[in-house]
Amino acid sequence: MRLFIAVQLSKEMRDAICKVQDDLIRMGVRGNYTPRENLHVTLAFIGEYSDPEQVLELVNGIPFEPLELRLEGMGCFGDLWWAGLDSSTKLQGYVRQLRHALAETGIPFDRKRFLPHITVLRRASIEISRLPGITVEGVGMVADHASLMRSDRGKRGMIYTEIQ
Repeated sequence: MRLFIAVQLSKEMRDAICKVQDDLIRMGVRGNYTPRENLHVTLAFIGEYSDPEQVLELVNGIPFEPLELRLEGMGCFGDLWWAGLDSSTKLQGYVRQLRHALAETGIPFDRKRFLPHITVLRRASIEISRLPGITVEGVGMVADHASLMRSDRGKRGMIYTEIQ
């Protein structure tokens, strides 16, 4: 089972990101846009793992205090474009605890440095620097929990399902 731990987004935050996607489409940017229902903030990507109950128990054992997330800016990792989030020491602290617990338990995860973002578009047809002035509305939300998610390949791309 392909697993990851994430924060689900509010309707308002999804709306703001979909508006950016619509603007990019109008500008002629082609690529694989993240479907509205798949927009999220990944806290830890686990990948293939056969024991979701163990991961769920770990996630439920780490206190998650409500914290504010606010959209801020756009960026890219090569041809993957993302919407950034305002720096949150609470979120960074939670992710540190989460990743430490995963490591201690022996659950494998992607150890790349955590940069909170929401993937907007993959395989963008042009470089982001060629489109100055791309902005995302600074919408905020309060996150009150982390979710264990399952990722399955569907006929039209990935399907993300919240396990809990």
